[in-house]
Amino acid sequence: MPLTPEQTQEIIREFARNEGDTGSPEVQVAILTEDIRQLTEHLKSHKKDTSSRRGMMGKVAKRRKLLGYLRNKDSHRHHVLIEKLGIRG
Repeated sequence: MPLTPEQTQEIIREFARNEGDTGSPEVQVAILTEDIRQLTEHLKSHKKDTSSRRGMMGKVAKRRKLLGYLRNKDSHRHHVLIEKLGIRG
């Protein structure tokens, strides 16, 4: 269920601002988004898994905070990121 290292590396390659970038808000939001998508699929078939639901809600909150930070810091980067990920901003 968690992201494999290969999936994580692919996300980092796609969203990194420069070589070796793993901590930028874009990379963090992209990784959280993929985690949330996987958890959403898991919860569709396991409706009573409250611990996974609670973990997902924590990830959603963290992603929301990072997107808010990015929106305040550079609204153009924020807009490009939400378009690329296909999420509501």
